[in-house]
Amino acid sequence: MVPFIILKFPGFYTCHDDIGHVSSRVKASLTSIYCTPTHGSWLSILFNLSLLFHPFNGLNHQPDKMTIMPSSDRKYRRSPRTPLTPRKLRDQLFEAHESGFDGASISGAVFNLSTTIVGAGIMALPATVNRLGLIPGLITIIFVSMLTESSIDMILRFSRASKSATYSGVAADAFGGPGRNLLQACIVINNLGMLVVYMIIIGDVLSGTWVEGFRHRGVIEEWFGEHWWTMRSALLLSTTLFVFAPLISFKRVDSLRYTSALSVGLAVVFVAITAGVAIVKLMEGKIGMPRLMPKLVNQASFWKLFTTVPVLVTAYICHHNVLPIENELKDPTQMKSIVRKSLTFCSSVYIATSFFGVLLFGDHTLDDVLANFDGDLGIPYSSLLDDLVRVSYGLHLMLVFPIVFYSLRLNVDGLLFPYAIPIAFDNRRFFSMTVALMFFIFMGANFIPSIWDAFQFTGATAAVCVGFIFPAAITLRDTHGIATKNDKLISWMMIFLAVSTSTVAVISDIYSIFSVDGVIT
Repeated sequence: MVPFIILKFPGFYTCHDDIGHVSSRVKASLTSIYCTPTHGSWLSILFNLSLLFHPFNGLNHQPDKMTIMPSSDRKYRRSPRTPLTPRKLRDQLFEAHESGFDGASISGAVFNLSTTIVGAGIMALPATVNRLGLIPGLITIIFVSMLTESSIDMILRFSRASKSATYSGVAADAFGGPGRNLLQACIVINNLGMLVVYMIIIGDVLSGTWVEGFRHRGVIEEWFGEHWWTMRSALLLSTTLFVFAPLISFKRVDSLRYTSALSVGLAVVFVAITAGVAIVKLMEGKIGMPRLMPKLVNQASFWKLFTTVPVLVTAYICHHNVLPIENELKDPTQMKSIVRKSLTFCSSVYIATSFFGVLLFGDHTLDDVLANFDGDLGIPYSSLLDDLVRVSYGLHLMLVFPIVFYSLRLNVDGLLFPYAIPIAFDNRRFFSMTVALMFFIFMGANFIPSIWDAFQFTGATAAVCVGFIFPAAITLRDTHGIATKNDKLISWMMIFLAVSTSTVAVISDIYSIFSVDGVIT
């Protein structure tokens, strides 16, 4: 017999509530799984009746009472701590019968997490390292990577201790509903900012952009000339309809593993071409010595160094997808190893891109380094290499977009409908939310002209909270008594660095707006 029986009738939730012997985490999952509205399908009724004679994980329990709740009673639909994503238990009972899914592989998880990390941030890193100086810049990349690994490890350990399936669930365990809502708001702000930046870069690659009064033409405009269908808005609309729409329709993050693998490969192509061009020009003696230390001309240039930190922080943000990826693994205990492999790979890509980008372009490195690849590189087949770099990275961003959108949709849904059934089981809400978010992102991509402005805003605020402040605060709260002295020391350091650098970055942005050549006007 089963410990939890559900009969589905039109407009009702029918849930057995005598599951006291089951663990709290399983109980929460079961409640979330089965207390779902149905449309009275006879197939659903027969399926649930069949569960009466189906063994459930070796547990035998005789139900003795039944509670029927109307679907309009939202109070009992889902606890705020209930997972937003389909859990393995749910997969075993339903989706295994439909698709044969038996858990995600380690390689697929590494690709998905790496794709989450290596997004648009790689394009702003050469300018960041050039501003900091080559040596301090590369050291900072490694340092932020180490802090990111520590913060993710904190999230993983406290998720297991609290039996939480999502990052927001870990925050709820430590700080209650307000903490959960605040974290979800930060994730939404960060991911929205990132996705807007992705579309901006895609528009720059395909249609072109204006930088300091100079027109950098896009590849489509170069190939076919200026037409209405090569305009920025038309190209972004086509990309949204024919690329983004199919990819953001998946309800499982593991479904994106193949596109993530292709995305990682395209990023490597970009790095390889950049490195190859830089090495050829270096051998020909056409490259000067890069600046090893920051150039400080006045007080404004000093404070402007701190604006690079949000860009570095944004480049490593993947915390919102760590637990959804872990939930789908065949062996969740491998998640720590997956995180380490992904961060090692991404750090290597970041270091190589920054080093060769600064070496190749020097002080002429633009905030979006892709804009540098639309002129003569000074080597044979320069035009072909320019197009190959821009097209490969434009395609890379198109494939990164859906995996970041996945987390955005989950957290927006968690904020707006905290007691509803998981969005993956409500097609109407799933598709309406998807359309609304895509419309918002599309409009934002046509009104934010500078990638640097977008990265500074999201990086100095929400990204710092998601990546460092919340993991550190959860560790310091230590509701389960598992944090060590070293954990708390690292947490205090993360909070100090995050708050201080973000504050200085925001002040520096304001200072630069009202100053000319370092003098307040």
